Amino acid sequence: METAARTAPAAVIVAIDGPAGTGKSSTSKAVAAKLGLGYLDTGAQYRAITWWMLNNGIDVNDATAVAEASGKPAIVSGIDPAAPTISVDGLDAAGPIRTQEVTSAVSAVSAVPEVRTRITELQRSIAAGAPHGIVVEGRDIGITVLPDADLKVFLTASAEARAARRSGELKGKEAGDLAATREALIKRDAADSSRKTSPLAKADDAVEVDTTELTLEQVIECVVTLIEGAGAAKAGRDAR
Repeated sequence: METAARTAPAAVIVAIDGPAGTGKSSTSKAVAAKLGLGYLDTGAQYRAITWWMLNNGIDVNDATAVAEASGKPAIVSGIDPAAPTISVDGLDAAGPIRTQEVTSAVSAVSAVPEVRTRITELQRSIAAGAPHGIVVEGRDIGITVLPDADLKVFLTASAEARAARRSGELKGKEAGDLAATREALIKRDAADSSRKTSPLAKADDAVEVDTTELTLEQVIECVVTLIEGAGAAKAGRDAR
């Protein structure tokens, strides 16, 4: 017997934050598809601008050079959760932005204030233009990008669980041992949490969900339920 698709009662804007390996992307895409919402992976945009910097000979460790070049690439993100896309200067960047070279450089580029200002403006524009609401996932969405989001969720998990998940995502020579992956995640967390501009942090009004002992399906169901509640509350407010 087929089950009816679930829908958010109102066009909600949802912010999902958390460190790498907590299930943000898988969860966000799935709940957006289930509820008929748009989906935006903000980390992909930072990876895209990092990829452009590397390809254009910009020293990613030179904050001044990165700042000066930050306005040059044209980054376009599609918000269909079934087939999210991202292009840079008209070129499909979905594959190239996931390389280890980009992964190693993205924190340095993301820490540059001019980069964050440019990408934040892009993200807000996309969220505002989503016709049926949107799930936006990243590291500073609830705090900086969309502080007025209808729902804020902060996903967490133990370093060991996150390392195991991330190792499972990597392929071939990029799939390192668990200890190395764990150390890389911890290093990335420290860089993202300590940067001066828009650090990784949980918003005071965010709902924290620890995914360590949960299956992906359980996390999805939890977030879907939270969004349905937020949508119902918004619909009630709009009806007054």
